Amino acid sequence: MDIKQIMSFIKIEHTLFSLPFIIIGYFVAVEQFYPDGKMPLMDLAWVLVAAVGARGLAMTLNRIIDKNIDAENPRTAQRHLASGTMSMSTAWTLAVVFLGMLLLGAGMLNEVALAMSWLPVLSFVVYPYTKRFTWLCHLWLGLCLGLAPAGAWVAIAGDFHGWEAITGTDGFGSGLLWYPTIFFISLGVTLWITAFDINYARMDVESDRKHGINSFPARFSEKATTRTSIQLTLLWFACFALADPMDEAWFLIGALIMALANAYVMLRNESLDKFQDILFKVSVSTGWVLILPFLLL
Repeated sequence: MDIKQIMSFIKIEHTLFSLPFIIIGYFVAVEQFYPDGKMPLMDLAWVLVAAVGARGLAMTLNRIIDKNIDAENPRTAQRHLASGTMSMSTAWTLAVVFLGMLLLGAGMLNEVALAMSWLPVLSFVVYPYTKRFTWLCHLWLGLCLGLAPAGAWVAIAGDFHGWEAITGTDGFGSGLLWYPTIFFISLGVTLWITAFDINYARMDVESDRKHGINSFPARFSEKATTRTSIQLTLLWFACFALADPMDEAWFLIGALIMALANAYVMLRNESLDKFQDILFKVSVSTGWVLILPFLLL
């Protein structure tokens, strides 16, 4: 098995969803705990190692657990495990390698990051099963990605505060160290991915209904799917506005522009010839637009 096949197996392009928010979580922590402006670049490197491991593990576990479901769906029947072009033993080997990357990256950061690494792993294991029981599976997927900025923040905060990074306050009566900024960023990511995923699931409505797979579009109408998508988009914009990570207008302006762009595409779902392709590109662009103020200011 070559690198190209592995990249295809884990859909490396989907890493573009979480990567900017991982870096945003890192920048928020640096601004909070490094007032002199110095950046611990080695910590960033280990954060990225852990993030790549987590992303690869999540996709590998999803493919393993959903092998039979993928085989029954015409759109996904050609995926590696479903089609037999990759063996289960190879997939499990990849899962172990990616888990190792996650643990190595977390372990090189601090005790808190390593000790909390069970949380994303558990969320990855649970996610594929949620679609067998509830249309809230989209929200669970959102939660999986919502952990990304929080994890990057803990990677830095844990160096200064240990477990107090999670349970302690700032000492000035303002509340928990991670509230409101990183909390609302993570919640915003959760709702943003949920909005994207319920639209992504439009492609599988007939197959999902036939095989008893729960998804929002399969359970509710097209109109309800569009309406809920817009409501979720408004909510994630509100979360990013409340987070106000830079105390600057640029982040808010970027969030507003991307919220309007996402909402426009979702409203045009029936008239756009390449709706899924356009939605993917606009959704992926969201995080990269929001990270620009951190890179340029």
